[in-house]
Amino acid sequence: MYTAIKEEAYHCNMQLPKLGLVLFTFGNVSVADREKGVFAIKPSGVPYEELTPDHMVIVDFDGNTVEGDLRPSSDTRTHAVLYKHWDGIGGITHTHSTYGTAWAQSQRDIPIFGTTHADHLTVDIPCAPPMSDKMIVGNYEYETGFQIMNHFEAQQLDYKEVEMVLVGNHAPFAWGKTGIKSVYNSAVLETVAQMAYLTEQINPKAPRLKDALINKHYDRKHGADAYYGQK
Repeated sequence: MYTAIKEEAYHCNMQLPKLGLVLFTFGNVSVADREKGVFAIKPSGVPYEELTPDHMVIVDFDGNTVEGDLRPSSDTRTHAVLYKHWDGIGGITHTHSTYGTAWAQSQRDIPIFGTTHADHLTVDIPCAPPMSDKMIVGNYEYETGFQIMNHFEAQQLDYKEVEMVLVGNHAPFAWGKTGIKSVYNSAVLETVAQMAYLTEQINPKAPRLKDALINKHYDRKHGADAYYGQK
């Protein structure tokens, strides 16, 4: 019944070590089946080299395990909250990748310095502020989902256009219409984070990319008259 999303979730999770986005078991990918109201996610603490599709745990959008003998990722309730409230998401990737996490620990948005960034976003990569003590001592992973959503609401950001975020003092999350798109966005976030860090080392006063270039690069990939790639 859940074979397709188990296999997709397995494939997506196996991309994380290949792309250098995880160390040991520091990350997870989930893939949703919206018709069934469930998602498949990596089991907690299982090394990537030991994973198989059958290890993927099936969870509903309230965070309850539907199928699987293993405990799901400790971040499962964050995934569940985002799936439940943002119905355009089909996959979520969470990593502790080095540069993205460094920016999250610095509690800073990642500035839009160059066209690589603008190919994917027209704004800085947002960093949600650290959550309150009340949220931390409550259902922490559940509240992390609201930490993300509350920041998007406060900043008037659209999750369908900005498919990535830094959680202050924690690490990056990325999402997309599919699991593999969420992995792609996670890799883009990490690359842009590294480029932004190096940019500030070379020139601490480096200016933000000008609007004309932001719009040109974003629109040629995503605009009404996009011409990047093949039809």
